[in-house]
Amino acid sequence: MIKAVVFDLDGTLLDRDSSLKLFIEDQYKRYSDKLGHIDQKEYTSRFIELDNKGYVWKDKVYQQLLSEYSVSNLTWEHMLDDYLSHFPNHCIPFANMEYVLKELKNRGILLGMITNGFTDFQWANIKALGINEHIDTILVSEQEGIKKPQVDIFLRVLKRLNVKAEETVYVGDHPENDVLGARNAGMHAIWKKDVFWGQNFTDEHAVDDLKELLSSIDTFQKV
Repeated sequence: MIKAVVFDLDGTLLDRDSSLKLFIEDQYKRYSDKLGHIDQKEYTSRFIELDNKGYVWKDKVYQQLLSEYSVSNLTWEHMLDDYLSHFPNHCIPFANMEYVLKELKNRGILLGMITNGFTDFQWANIKALGINEHIDTILVSEQEGIKKPQVDIFLRVLKRLNVKAEETVYVGDHPENDVLGARNAGMHAIWKKDVFWGQNFTDEHAVDDLKELLSSIDTFQKV
């Protein structure tokens, strides 16, 4: 019987691609007097490319961007501070996020989250989406001192929720960090499909829309 569902954040509950695009466009406009010599679409595209789905931290992204486009009147430190301050204002959830979280809670299922990232930044995004109102325990890798796909971080969330691995479903978009990491800890796992990561990955337990989770989780109830 499934007693708990644990989620990843970026790419699973947070539509990071859309959120990042909105942020970049907003930042470009706010600094148009210093970035205006760069085509906006080109700048946005290059930022997204360098960002690599969030797996390259923004200090490196901004250093590369400012160098490539010969921007001398802005510092990467200033742009990074701006990113940390303003990105949470552009956070967009995936469709049906709140509905699914509420429905799972109504079913008496405990909810958890494991997200890799910097503590203050991830918490700002979590609060921007209102996720903290629904989740029973949240683990951020920097705060925990371990990160996915290390088995220990999955075992830690099980301990805090007081459930067994076989009673828990993990949902995430990254094949290795999320799906395989959770299964290595003995948990069930559902892949939130992402073509960026999934070019060479397929899984029998996969969803396109969060709403599909409700029926997918039911299949594990019968196991």
